[in-house]
Amino acid sequence: MEAARPPPAAGKFVVVGGGIAGVSCAEQLAIHFPSEEILLLTASPVIKAVTNFKQISKVLEEFDVEEQPSTMLENRFPNIKVIECGVKQLKSEEHCILTEDGSQHIYKKLCLCAGAKPKLICEGNPYVLGIRDTDSAQEFQKQLTNAKRIMIIGNGGIALELAYEVEGCEVIWAIKDKAIGNTFFDAGAAEFLTSKLIAEKPEAKIAHKRTRYTTKGKKKEAGTNINAGNVGSALGPDWHEGLNLKGTREFSHKIHIETMCEVKNIYLQKEFRISKKKSLTFPRDHQNELVTTDKEIWPVYVELTNEKIYGCDFIVSATGVTPNIEPFLCGNNFDLGEDGGLRVDDHMHTSLPDIYAAGDICTASWQPSPFWQQMRLWTQARQMGWYAAKCMAAASLGESIDMDFSFELFAHVTKFFNYKVVLLGKYNAQSLGSDHELMLRCTKGQEYIKVVMQNGRMMGAVLIGETNLEETFENLILNQMNLSSYGEDLLDPNIDIEDYFD
Repeated sequence: MEAARPPPAAGKFVVVGGGIAGVSCAEQLAIHFPSEEILLLTASPVIKAVTNFKQISKVLEEFDVEEQPSTMLENRFPNIKVIECGVKQLKSEEHCILTEDGSQHIYKKLCLCAGAKPKLICEGNPYVLGIRDTDSAQEFQKQLTNAKRIMIIGNGGIALELAYEVEGCEVIWAIKDKAIGNTFFDAGAAEFLTSKLIAEKPEAKIAHKRTRYTTKGKKKEAGTNINAGNVGSALGPDWHEGLNLKGTREFSHKIHIETMCEVKNIYLQKEFRISKKKSLTFPRDHQNELVTTDKEIWPVYVELTNEKIYGCDFIVSATGVTPNIEPFLCGNNFDLGEDGGLRVDDHMHTSLPDIYAAGDICTASWQPSPFWQQMRLWTQARQMGWYAAKCMAAASLGESIDMDFSFELFAHVTKFFNYKVVLLGKYNAQSLGSDHELMLRCTKGQEYIKVVMQNGRMMGAVLIGETNLEETFENLILNQMNLSSYGEDLLDPNIDIEDYFD
């Protein structure tokens, strides 16, 4: 006979996932309930901690992400207990979570922060690498040391960084859009950045603040490697720092971008020989009329939907992520978002009682503010994890809580190609339809400013370079002041716009 199940009150606060969302959630719970034990379950030996946090403005924040042994978290918060073990099953009706080692943990409130997994263009091909976490970045460096040519597939942040950082190796970069980085930029900003991509890079590296990503010193035990592909937290914007991304050739930068195409087929060397197809040499200086067949024999060949075929040493799949929900689905009837994440309401609560979710695993399903959208980024993982903990605390104390201010305005600061990049509000005119106009100011090699306007009001902005306009623009978006009377002067470099709107 089964024992009567204990009332949830007997359980603890349990957080699953050692990435930014999970760690931020656990820390915040530990502060709220200093005398309660908070459990953090993580499949990885290291956790991601936010360090050097700076609030740049009301909503813009900057921080570094550091990989730390979980003992450091336990030292900072004596009431957090980290259990290094994957989740086997969630029994939501019994308020119980089972880990791979056979233990059961009864929870009163649970927050799922298990992140997302890279979408691989094809599974199980030794020549296809998915880059999302530390281990794969190191693997990538190992393979690059003997590479003469690689192919990058994808158009997100990691693909952008790779294309810029890889040296001494031919790079063929295939994107499905017209321009690079379309998640972040319009074609104008892409053009502004592409000129930097093709230019020779200055030799002196600018020192970065963020730390190296490393899991060394922690050898994986034999036999744990089967699922090694899906564990590991996401990389930060400087993950390539300190990795020597140099191939075998003696030139710095050779990159060719194939736009508006996707991968149609991947052939191993033998399959390619049998197919009798021809592959192309690396395109040289737009002499497309003289396209010649490649004499070189490559380990792997990629056929694109534009009918071109290129051989290469290996393929980097940087085609985005899918929420890592599998471990929690069996026997639990979660509502899922269209993007496959766990749907959460404006209190980060999933559709099941006492279960919350935050970060890449969740899909925001509340009516968002007119200037906010969900993107699977570090900043949102931190904000969601922090806010989920506050919601869990309020619910368990029977208090009510307002939506956090960070969800009022989308704001993200990062670096691409060594430029500071600030994205605010509906920076790509997301969901505004054709009812908007753009204003631009661009100084080649220095700055690119784009403002999205609707009915005389600022809805979003992209700032590339050291513009110092982020705080002013943030205020203009939030207060929805009518700017029609300023017209084009709004971006006139000779007018100090900050003085207008302080």
